[in-house]
Amino acid sequence: MFTRALVTSAVLVTRNLRRDLPHLWSPSTRCSPEVLALPILQLSPRRNFAKGKNIKKDKGKKKVEVNEESLSEVVNIEKIKQDMERNIEKMNELFVKHLSIRSSIGSMEQLMVVVDGKKYPLIELGQVIRSNPKTVVINMTAFPQAIPSVLKALSESGMNLNPQQDGTTLYVPVPKVTKEHREALAKNAKTHFIKCRDGIRDVQTGCARSLKNKEKAGLSSDLSHQVQEQVKSIADTYIAQAEKMLTTKQAELLNA
Repeated sequence: MFTRALVTSAVLVTRNLRRDLPHLWSPSTRCSPEVLALPILQLSPRRNFAKGKNIKKDKGKKKVEVNEESLSEVVNIEKIKQDMERNIEKMNELFVKHLSIRSSIGSMEQLMVVVDGKKYPLIELGQVIRSNPKTVVINMTAFPQAIPSVLKALSESGMNLNPQQDGTTLYVPVPKVTKEHREALAKNAKTHFIKCRDGIRDVQTGCARSLKNKEKAGLSSDLSHQVQEQVKSIADTYIAQAEKMLTTKQAELLNA
């Protein structure tokens, strides 16, 4: 169909020709050479489409990455990675020490005990012996003053331990593994993961804050944004790694 503008133009041209050259429109002159030499106005059918309604424009900006060498000129990328990785290592350490289905002698021996503000593995304070399948005995004769701290560490270990004291000897019944105990350990694993994730995000946030200060000192805002995006990507990678460790640990705790 013709557009309204073209039809209107054609009508106006025809009216002007009839007015200015009336002799050309008589039956006797319509096919004369003079008339045939006139330019022909052709109207082409054209369909108009609404603009912007159904056409999706690609508004996404091309991601620009800064190479690691240039990145290191803006931020201490190695320290950022180390700080993020430290959170992963801490979470893994907590998984190993505090999230065990069985209260093995090895787990107890490596249990950290705080004495006078310093941390010591239990094996350095007492002798750990498994007297029978259901009981672990800890001889505290060498450091009796550390007994209160050891009792506290055992009770708060997350291994569902209930130590009993008899003089300088501690008796620790090995708890039966129940469904509730497994679920409690899996919940603790999630808690450790959340702390790890938040620690990684704190490193990312600290980097972003530092870059904002550098912008005030003259750093390009575009470069600052690119660096922040890459640091976020690094943080996401570490968090994904931690989440995978959590999934594996929870499956181990619930299904072992």
